Amino acid sequence: MMRYKLALDEFNKRIEILKHEFCQIHDYNPIEHVKSRLKTPESIFKKLKRKGFDISLSSIRENIQDIAGVRITCSFISDIYELSEMLQAQKDIKLVACKDYIKNPKPNGYKSLHLILKVPVFVSGKREETYVEVQIRTIAMDFWASLEHKIYYKYDKDIPERLMRELKAAADSVAELDRKMENIHKEIKHLKEAEGIDEKVDFDDGTQEIFINNQRFVIPYEFLIENFKAEK
Repeated sequence: MMRYKLALDEFNKRIEILKHEFCQIHDYNPIEHVKSRLKTPESIFKKLKRKGFDISLSSIRENIQDIAGVRITCSFISDIYELSEMLQAQKDIKLVACKDYIKNPKPNGYKSLHLILKVPVFVSGKREETYVEVQIRTIAMDFWASLEHKIYYKYDKDIPERLMRELKAAADSVAELDRKMENIHKEIKHLKEAEGIDEKVDFDDGTQEIFINNQRFVIPYEFLIENFKAEK
């Protein structure tokens, strides 16, 4: 369990670095929320039994890939894929499997991007690659999945057909909401690029946005003009 706890700690550090990178370089952080958890030993043994695997430490390490789990919620669908690419681009993180339930939703309407990654950890000076399951979804997808999970267990996994249809309809509504918000996001981005908003002065408060070494600063316009004159 210590190995998987270390893997979670290491992975969460990577996420924090990506957050800073997004804010400093891209002036936008798509990561809304991060939640991590470790499966309990009881849950691990139940899964071994359910899947028909041997009850042993080697069997756990080989067959149970979701002991360490991380759930990341993003603002938009495009953020999910961008974040996934950035994680996979890290040379010491290995992609083991990818299940795209966004492009191919489950029958009940569930959507999320699932990644099984191998994350390096060091135990007693020895490097060990440890499985971490990462689920990346939008806020709307996460809202639906959380409620579906509660309903699923409230009915002891035997949900009435009528409620199943209602859940699927709700999932379709969530998908439509995500699609509309993604389109609005893209349109605003295109407008900003077309109008050069990043290069303009904000006349409302008299400031100018500038970038130095990929870091964003908001400087009083008068200060910039005075220094420009002084340089000349």
